[in-house]
Amino acid sequence: MAEFRRFRNRAQAGKLLAKALGAYAHQPGAIVLALPRGGVPVAFAVAMTLGLALDILLVRKLGLPGQPEYAIGAVGSGGVRVLQPGVPGLMGVTREQVEAIAARELLEIERRTRLYRHERAPAVLAGRDVIIVDDGIATGSTMQAAVEVARGHDARRVVVAAPVAPPDTLAALAPLADEVACLAAPPFFRAVSQWYETFDQTSDEEVQQLLTMAWRAEADRRQLI
Repeated sequence: MAEFRRFRNRAQAGKLLAKALGAYAHQPGAIVLALPRGGVPVAFAVAMTLGLALDILLVRKLGLPGQPEYAIGAVGSGGVRVLQPGVPGLMGVTREQVEAIAARELLEIERRTRLYRHERAPAVLAGRDVIIVDDGIATGSTMQAAVEVARGHDARRVVVAAPVAPPDTLAALAPLADEVACLAAPPFFRAVSQWYETFDQTSDEEVQQLLTMAWRAEADRRQLI
């Protein structure tokens, strides 16, 4: 039976993930898109290691009423919505509940867009290789929504990347993406947090700081061209 070691933290996981994505290092037009908030420290390490631009892709999980950590779907910009099979109806979830949860999460996407971007325009994805990074994937709903958003913006190639995810989720995502990069696929998977020694909540302030650093590094690289 394979042994799956835990990552020390998100930064270390991102550096290891960058090695698996080495083919994209310094590729013109390639871009790393982080799923805030937890995906940002991982994606920052990936982007800095590979010398790529970093931006964010805002999607939100739809949590089961009473058990918000259990995803019943996800929403993203541009009207993208992904629901787990059987929703509404699954575990008694009604259509009205789904609509209310989706509306709340879309408001959160708007809030985070204003907070993280300020006046910065969203990255242009058309014709680019897009690497979508999260700190881990559980049900896959959020990542599926992110892939659909990237496809809707005419990305040339969409890569799903995460340090850890269950095998069945990876199998479900494989047909949707052009490539899936994952370091560990443990069969006994309960939550992303169990595969990290340190898994503190990522704050809005940390997201802002890392994005500012990445965007400054990108500007410096452009000056050297």
